[in-house]
Amino acid sequence: MTLKELKSTFITQLSEVYPSQEVESIFTVLSEYFLNYTRLETVLKADESLSKEIIKHFENAISRLKRQEPVQYICGKTEFYSLPFKVDKHTLIPRPETEGLVQWIIDDENKKQTKSKTLLDIGTGSGCIAISLAKNLKDIDVSALDFSPEALKTAHKNSVLNSVKVTFFELDLLDEQTLPQRYDIMVSNPPYVRELEKSNMRSNVLEYEPKSALFVTDKDPFLFYRRIARLANLYLTDNGRVYFEINEYLSDELKALLLTERFTDIEVRKDIFGKDRMIKCSVHE
Repeated sequence: MTLKELKSTFITQLSEVYPSQEVESIFTVLSEYFLNYTRLETVLKADESLSKEIIKHFENAISRLKRQEPVQYICGKTEFYSLPFKVDKHTLIPRPETEGLVQWIIDDENKKQTKSKTLLDIGTGSGCIAISLAKNLKDIDVSALDFSPEALKTAHKNSVLNSVKVTFFELDLLDEQTLPQRYDIMVSNPPYVRELEKSNMRSNVLEYEPKSALFVTDKDPFLFYRRIARLANLYLTDNGRVYFEINEYLSDELKALLLTERFTDIEVRKDIFGKDRMIKCSVHE
């Protein structure tokens, strides 16, 4: 079977499951993973005959894709903020919207005359936020926590992969209310999707990505924000800042919560899709 024939089979098999443009994109990702070919090379080498082993890899991927397993989990990797990251069933797949949160922190730090010295990423998952910040902010001590030991293993692998130093530690926010030190910056992309919003989500997210990193109850959608805000009041340095990724539908309510927790300079920003997705606030002594 040639590469062109394989692509035709791939598109036919998956056309009823995914939009055509997405199928093309997935094929490109898998061609890079299995063949180490760029998009251009898949065109230039269309008549190349493929080995049985390669064909078997693609056939296995097609079966998994038909069950709507994310291609990132099939490859075991993805890209975030132009950096490579390993991902697995214990970690959320980093979203491009979250890159805006990273950029906001970097921009703020670059504007400051007195740079922050310590930063904590809360609920680090794959480590994408902490590692991207450690890679792009020099002379800052970056730490990251998660309740999942499996996620922390993946995050550590990603720190090695990207040649950065991040201190990882295991902590469950719902059980523990102490941190090892004070920090100049805290950042978190906590669970914020309400149960009522599940019907708007694709099955590849619902069935494969870790639910504990996604969902909160309808009754208490700010559970993690409240816990983090109270920790921040105790463990942020004077004039320290907190950055959150947020639920696009609840920005006003979250602002009100942060005001009651005595935060100031509250600012909401939109993501690349024009949705309220990030919030920054400060604590003043």
